[in-house]
Amino acid sequence: MTLSKSLQALDIDDSIQLEQDGSILYLWLNRPESRNAMNLNMVNAIQQVFAAIQDDLSIRAVIIRGEGGTFCAGGDIKDMVALRVEASNVGSLQPYADFNRHFGAMLEQVETAPQTVVVILEGAVLGGGFGLVCVSDIAISRDNAQFGLPETGLGIIPAQIAPFVVKRIGLTQARRLALLGMRFEGPTALNVGVIHQIAHNELELEQELQETIQQIKRAAPQASRMTKALLQRTLNEPLNHLLDDAAQQFAQAVGGVEGQEGTMAFIQKRLPNWADEQ
Repeated sequence: MTLSKSLQALDIDDSIQLEQDGSILYLWLNRPESRNAMNLNMVNAIQQVFAAIQDDLSIRAVIIRGEGGTFCAGGDIKDMVALRVEASNVGSLQPYADFNRHFGAMLEQVETAPQTVVVILEGAVLGGGFGLVCVSDIAISRDNAQFGLPETGLGIIPAQIAPFVVKRIGLTQARRLALLGMRFEGPTALNVGVIHQIAHNELELEQELQETIQQIKRAAPQASRMTKALLQRTLNEPLNHLLDDAAQQFAQAVGGVEGQEGTMAFIQKRLPNWADEQ
């Protein structure tokens, strides 16, 4: 299906591939020869996509998955080698810091995207790939996917992903996983709260994805955006002010188009008009 107008003008390389099915955008990490390791081009491309769809009400969800049967093996070590040359030329370690911070900015952008972000996990889910999972709204994984934070074993630190991992699973679990650099599979990822669902084969994985998409379509588009933004604010704002503002948003929602349609659909025992899309 043709991409939304907000995406058609993008000039991105082939480190990612985009497909769209109605209100659902599929973003494929597309470097299978390196197990979809993230290089700067991929980070830039992901940022461009999420910037383009920020105000696009026609896109309700973004599904992120990896080509070649694996999600993402982390950051591309080859980029580190190239940065070593740049750092030597300028006589400073700043190129490393700039590169690393750029990745963190991408994670912030995905986490705060108004669309529902779903990750489908197979194969390697390591380092930066693990961080990308931690900023998703819904994570569905194969049982045999390989998760881990291997940074300390490479003599580096999970600098940008650490805050997102802690928010996802809590400080105690984050300490254990990061300091041991341990590898683990889907059941452990489910147990510690990294992911939400496990599939035991490819067919089950696709079925769970389609069920999730149908549930996303049943939720009112604007209400979903407002709910996601409200949930993000709960971590940073004083409770009294947040509840006052949330009450005003609730009133606007009830009196708005979606609230009136949703209420009427409930009374008439039918699906609301936003759930009609197949």
